[in-house]
Amino acid sequence: MTLDRILQSQGFGSRRQCAQMILSGDVLVDGVPCDDPRADFVPDGRVLTVDGVDWRYRAHAYVALHKPAGYECSQKPQHHPSVLTLLPAELRLRGVQCIGRLDQDTTGLLLLSDDGQFIHRYSSARRKVPKVYEVQTSEAVQPEQVASLLAGVLLEDEPQPVVAQGCEQTGSHGLRLTLTQGKYHQVKRMVAAAGNHVAALHRSQVGGLVLPGDLPRGAWMWLEADDLDRLADEAEDVTQAGQGGGVAG
Repeated sequence: MTLDRILQSQGFGSRRQCAQMILSGDVLVDGVPCDDPRADFVPDGRVLTVDGVDWRYRAHAYVALHKPAGYECSQKPQHHPSVLTLLPAELRLRGVQCIGRLDQDTTGLLLLSDDGQFIHRYSSARRKVPKVYEVQTSEAVQPEQVASLLAGVLLEDEPQPVVAQGCEQTGSHGLRLTLTQGKYHQVKRMVAAAGNHVAALHRSQVGGLVLPGDLPRGAWMWLEADDLDRLADEAEDVTQAGQGGGVAG
């Protein structure tokens, strides 16, 4: 692949813009300067240095973001900034998209990618990917509320009770709720149907991938091969359980 096309694929601009960067001497490949836009490289494993910043070539972008409150998971937000503004321009130009959505006031783990198959895989309702939420309630949690969430609660416009895969009390006003669906405002609606209200909501885990404790709110990180393996393993286990006659919990 020619160097200008490699840079374009990584979100550094149009092919013409990338060619100009290369001609200006602003690009290194594996630490070696290259001023020929048409120079041909096998891109896998290459480290590109653009304006002094190193970028490892990635055929697709897989990213985890620690979403803060006050951001919308949309390319065209209506009332608050888009979470995409928290990412570098290179990722935005690559066309990364949110995999599912968190409400603007919800914090926690958000996955993004430019890989259409990956996005579909982890946003499809048929996959039953488990997601873990840390819930702070406005009123003290009662044992019958936990039992109700595990047994299933009726939501407006839903023909069948919606069941939590897992639910445990984490404090006088705290719940850890595991869901495998992705319905509109689901956590808030389920907690309300059980007789309480959500005061604060944080997603701590998707599949087998736990939000790292050292990733600050508003910060992002690349998902490496072991992260993707953890994500896939947990999702596969839950999907197989669902095909066998219902998710345990």
